[in-house]
Amino acid sequence: MRLSRRMIAAPTALVAIGLLLTACGSRAGDEAAASAESCVDTSGDTIKVGSLNSLSGTMAISEVTVRDSIRLAVEEINADGGVLGKQIQVVGEDGASDPATFAEKAEKLIRQDCVAAVFGGWTSASRKAMLPVFEDNNSLLYYPVQYEGLEASPNIFYSGATTNQQIVPALDYLKEQGTESLYLVGSDYVFPRTANSVIKAYAEANGIEILGEDYTPLGSTDFSTIVNKVRTAGADAVFNTLNGDSNVAFFREYSNAGLTAEAMPVVSVSIAEEEVGGIGVQNIEGQLTAWNYYQTVDTPENQTFVAAYKERFGDNKPTSDPMEAAYTSVYLWKESVEQAESFDVADVQAAAGGVSFAAPEGTVTINGDNNHITKTSRIGVINSDGLIDTVWESDGPIDPDPYLESYEWAEGLSGN
Repeated sequence: MRLSRRMIAAPTALVAIGLLLTACGSRAGDEAAASAESCVDTSGDTIKVGSLNSLSGTMAISEVTVRDSIRLAVEEINADGGVLGKQIQVVGEDGASDPATFAEKAEKLIRQDCVAAVFGGWTSASRKAMLPVFEDNNSLLYYPVQYEGLEASPNIFYSGATTNQQIVPALDYLKEQGTESLYLVGSDYVFPRTANSVIKAYAEANGIEILGEDYTPLGSTDFSTIVNKVRTAGADAVFNTLNGDSNVAFFREYSNAGLTAEAMPVVSVSIAEEEVGGIGVQNIEGQLTAWNYYQTVDTPENQTFVAAYKERFGDNKPTSDPMEAAYTSVYLWKESVEQAESFDVADVQAAAGGVSFAAPEGTVTINGDNNHITKTSRIGVINSDGLIDTVWESDGPIDPDPYLESYEWAEGLSGN
């Protein structure tokens, strides 16, 4: 497997997290960690995997359903005979919306629980905190959420979208709609800041003016100042990279300020059907989202998936992009293991390239050069039922380009 190992420079907060982890846990260069042997037990009738999601804190509004979809995939696979004849046993942990906790729990799952793979994470801060843990211990993380790109690791399989499968198509869509100016609003951590660097580079190359750029800590609930600045700026649209329950406060303030989807639409890349309910449909109806999957996607596989999820967790529970990607990632791991005829990490890595799965979003395929998957891009509008209807989609799956190497305007963004 040929994999780029380039990493982006983290902002100050992430550097601090990295220093903390260097002091308190294993990092690349730690000889004990590098030489640690796998404790995965394949001698019995079961095989352990980890589920690591925020079940508490600001990100719980988004991540609990991801945990549930992982559980659904495991239950389906077990009912169909398991993986290589073994039943999957899930060991669950709470990342508590805290990057350092994600790293700590990942270490536990790998070294104490001896899992063959871990499924989970949401924020890029959590992923970057976990990345050295998985590399140091030579274990596998299946990460299910769209992210800012500019990363590839042999120990992470990225089943969410990278930038050219979500953010760039969203910008293309806005440009086609005549957008000439944008206001950028995001949470203050690596994903929004890096995503906005991409957006600004695209805007400069395509004649779009950036009229403002504001960040707020994860979990922030006071958006009066930011919304007032957005309203005063008068941009054609807002590009929203807020995460977690901050979106609830932002859209309520946006609506209270009299800003509408018709006058100044907001394009969000971290709001799915689950978050719509928490925000309130009345505050977000008509706004746009950029994802790769919606509950309304019309495929036989999706109809089966939606029915199974609702039967298992309740008719009032919607499906969404990150949970669909997490569900898909469990099946991609299963297919890779069976292709390798082994649970060994090196064997799975070698066999994964080209592995496909008929996912609810459409067929996806692992790219063996960068461990990302092909994905169909979709722009959606939030309807009065709280669901999201597709208003544009790409002509089939888009190959992943995490370093945006095929775009001249992105030259230099990776720091290399």
